[in-house]
Amino acid sequence: MTKKIKTNIAVATGILLLAAFVFHLIGFGQIKDMLLILSTIIAGIPIIMKSIQSLRMRVFSIELLVSIAIIGALFIGEYVESAVVSFLFLFGAYLEARTLEKTRMSIKNLIDMAPLEATILRNGEMVRIGVDEIEIRDHVFIQSGEKVAVDGIVVAGSAFINEATITGEAQPASKKLKDKVYSGTIVDNGYIEVIAEKVGDDTTFAKLIELVEEAQESKTKTEKFLEKFANIYTPAIVMLSIIVFLFTRNIEFTLTFLVIACPGALVISAPVSIVAGIGNGAKNGVLIKGGEIMEKLARVNTIVFDKTGTLTQGKPVVTNIKTYTMNENDLLQIVAEAEIASEHLLGQTIVKEAKERKLSLTTKPEQIEVIKGYGIKAIMYGKQLAIGNRKLMEENGIAPSNEMDTYAMNREKQGNTAIFAAINGNVEGIISIADPIRQDAAQAIKKLRTAGIKEVYMLTGDNRHTAELVAATLGINEVYAEMLPEDKAAKIQELKSRGLHVAMAGDGINDAPAIATADIGLAMGGSGTDVSMETADIVLMADKLDQLAHAYSLSKATVRNMKQNTFFAVGTVLLLLIGVLFQKVFLASGMLIHELSVLIVILNAVRLVRYNKGKSGSTLPIDLQTLGPKTCDKGNTMSPVGRIDVDLS
Repeated sequence: MTKKIKTNIAVATGILLLAAFVFHLIGFGQIKDMLLILSTIIAGIPIIMKSIQSLRMRVFSIELLVSIAIIGALFIGEYVESAVVSFLFLFGAYLEARTLEKTRMSIKNLIDMAPLEATILRNGEMVRIGVDEIEIRDHVFIQSGEKVAVDGIVVAGSAFINEATITGEAQPASKKLKDKVYSGTIVDNGYIEVIAEKVGDDTTFAKLIELVEEAQESKTKTEKFLEKFANIYTPAIVMLSIIVFLFTRNIEFTLTFLVIACPGALVISAPVSIVAGIGNGAKNGVLIKGGEIMEKLARVNTIVFDKTGTLTQGKPVVTNIKTYTMNENDLLQIVAEAEIASEHLLGQTIVKEAKERKLSLTTKPEQIEVIKGYGIKAIMYGKQLAIGNRKLMEENGIAPSNEMDTYAMNREKQGNTAIFAAINGNVEGIISIADPIRQDAAQAIKKLRTAGIKEVYMLTGDNRHTAELVAATLGINEVYAEMLPEDKAAKIQELKSRGLHVAMAGDGINDAPAIATADIGLAMGGSGTDVSMETADIVLMADKLDQLAHAYSLSKATVRNMKQNTFFAVGTVLLLLIGVLFQKVFLASGMLIHELSVLIVILNAVRLVRYNKGKSGSTLPIDLQTLGPKTCDKGNTMSPVGRIDVDLS
């Protein structure tokens, strides 16, 4: 039955009830009864039909209890009760549907933002076509005010783009040559030309809508329990009502008991909270994949961070190249040509530096082996290359001199990652790479602690000096450095074995084993958004740690809201049943209170749609290089790097 038909039936029965009341006042009792019966039939038929459909599926629904009550009230001549009960139930269902729509506005708003058309270059001409007709590698033109229809790379122009649909960020992002843009975002100001990399259902925006819909349909353990409970509870109430009738021989009392015991508010108490909570997350750029994930996140008391790309900006730069026998550019060129095959962020940073220096990277390695957690080995120009950390050098019997070790250690103490480059068994140079700390990292960790996180860890494959520096700067409990992916997963398992509820935040690719092992896997969005969406339980679409603090607070608020609804629903039924036993609550009034309790439960959940844990105080970015040396928990003197936000409140 459509919403329009429900509305028409509710209006019609409401008018009939009002007319019956008027005829009662002027003394036309027969007309009053006829109007009440007509009202009962109009409102009761949809309810009875739904109960029959449920019985065919072997489900004892709430409609079954109400149908029995309506038919019973008609049978004993209580037309007022039959009409009022059927009207209130139907009207309550209508209000419930209307209110639930508000909790699903996140999906509706996302779908409304979906682009319908785009201007592309076809056969040398600019044509306007539907988004379903766009193909990969198409050249797309987007002007100010238009929606981006594809995921792609900017090849011409510049613009400020509103990415709120993807990231939850209201501030427009500046986009220029070679930057990525996403479908569903809007060009606020400017003009860009984009080469399509993903189209249709493969775009980040399409996946986001699909995942939010799936998340809102998924059920929590509490919801599953309540559904099972309702399937047992409803037939039990029918049986109990029969027993009540056998003892009291009072059909009206029995029908009142039957209706009042309906678990309507109880059944809806959990799902409506979860739907609202997930909708809030989507609106704020946090993709939470289902109600069960929400419940698990609320129980988390320990968070483990990867360093690169999670606590740091994920935009490392080459800060220095130290060579011993070769020209600096010659070393960089051969190393970059080998690293082209590597997917590691540090390797790609070296490649980027070589391209910025306009070095020719045309030769491909004759052989290459990527060794996770260590680096790469390759054969280039007939020479054997080993590029990576100290462990890779040790594994291959390459011994840097004391001078090299001292230089590398000093660079690491200044917050750099030292990459050794060895050719034919001799270290020819050391490339220093630094990745600045995220500006929001310190504040986000502080908020997480305030919200209830007891322990914060950092696991990284980077060197000990850089890792300890970042940990000391951000106030992290413990840091474990120079770890392989399997080491990270083992550490997560160890923390879980101690009874801790662990969330792991990483990039969703290199940290996949640890993310899978943790109770909750968190992934930063950005460049790896499509992969992150598939692997993690929660994705922070704007690539900001502040969103993690919001997600954690939101999960606690959602679970708290769900408990409030459950206790209220159970309490209302108990109070009504006591009222029935003491003959203080009757069929019509009990039904009214029952429907009001359902509405109150929904309205309480709707509050979550606007939930937003306020930011405490203002922040001022501080350049840590100006603060001088700092001593971390393990007593190592070091110079902090990057920027953090200092709370001024």
